Amino acid sequence: MSSLTSGIGGGWFGGGEKAKTEVATVSEDQLLAAAKTDAVTTGSIGLDVAHGCPRFQVWSREGYVTIYEPGKVGDGLAVMHRGEITKTARECQMEPGRITVKYGFSGRVLLGPKGRTGRVTLPLNVFVTDARREKVVTDSVKVDVDVAVEKPIGYFSFVRTITFTVPEGARPAEFEVYVGFDRGTPGAG
Repeated sequence: MSSLTSGIGGGWFGGGEKAKTEVATVSEDQLLAAAKTDAVTTGSIGLDVAHGCPRFQVWSREGYVTIYEPGKVGDGLAVMHRGEITKTARECQMEPGRITVKYGFSGRVLLGPKGRTGRVTLPLNVFVTDARREKVVTDSVKVDVDVAVEKPIGYFSFVRTITFTVPEGARPAEFEVYVGFDRGTPGAG
């Protein structure tokens, strides 16, 4: 238990930079398998290969969220659980004036010192930005993960499509798709 209570910067919650890697195929099974390994997974749908396809990445610091007991945000001993996005992938279908991005992400939920056995539901936001970084499309999703004291790490994967229009004169590569945990979740810190 000491590794759980050593603070967010170390122990089970880690403090280093998490590897965000794009994987070749956007399927829940492959993303789930990738989330359960620490290996770097790459494939043919990388940033250099998918010409013109909008990038898909985790929004700045929203790749993780820590949920605390009510009224104890920031207290390392009051951590209920922590969600982390560890892998991302995307595929594109481009038509004149319109793009459909099949995106996927996977990750894990870690049980904290005050966590309980059961289902953890964490909301996330997915959105598309244009060249001015203004949101043009948004989507809210939820991931459900089962955790238990005897199995303190649960894994998730999620795949969905998002479609948006490309105005005349704009290039598809000017758009970006982001995912991030919803920091408005009660107890989030």
